[in-house]
Amino acid sequence: MIRRPDVRLINPDGQQLGIYPTRQALAIAQEMDLDLVEISPNANPSVCKIMDYGKYKYELKKQAKVAKRNQKIIELKEVKMRPKTDTHDFDFKVKHIRRFIAEGNKTKITIRFRGREIAHPEMAAQLLDKVVAAVSDVAEMQQKYQFEGRTMTTILTPSSKNSAARKKQQAVNTDPNKSDISVNQD
Repeated sequence: MIRRPDVRLINPDGQQLGIYPTRQALAIAQEMDLDLVEISPNANPSVCKIMDYGKYKYELKKQAKVAKRNQKIIELKEVKMRPKTDTHDFDFKVKHIRRFIAEGNKTKITIRFRGREIAHPEMAAQLLDKVVAAVSDVAEMQQKYQFEGRTMTTILTPSSKNSAARKKQQAVNTDPNKSDISVNQD
């Protein structure tokens, strides 16, 4: 489906062969039992490479699978509270927030108001300040407090210094040269 009359031809090893008419380039590719693939259609003349197209597509799919496997998906976890949350419940929720942050996830803290509690948004702000202070060693506030209807929310992310330390710790734990078994050769 190459529409240009002339193409710049590249062999399977990556060396340039020169500028050929499209029909002659197709004939050269057929002699090698390979395909002629247009790599850069916008160039003048367009660049075509002789390659096994099926193998090329397979390699691209394999690379995409490896990239997807190595990709870290950051989720947004949510912790819900009320302005009158008691100390034990508060400690329990902070423990969950710490776990979410340690896993590398963002955490959304939501304070829900019921009835007349909405008249005292400063209570929710104090509670959010208390939560942020309790996890300030592992998290930092990404988004300041926001009112959305009957809720007040904020978003916490893992702190940059904490994530660098976590990556360093993971590298130490997965070091292939390090072994738990020591051999004494006396």
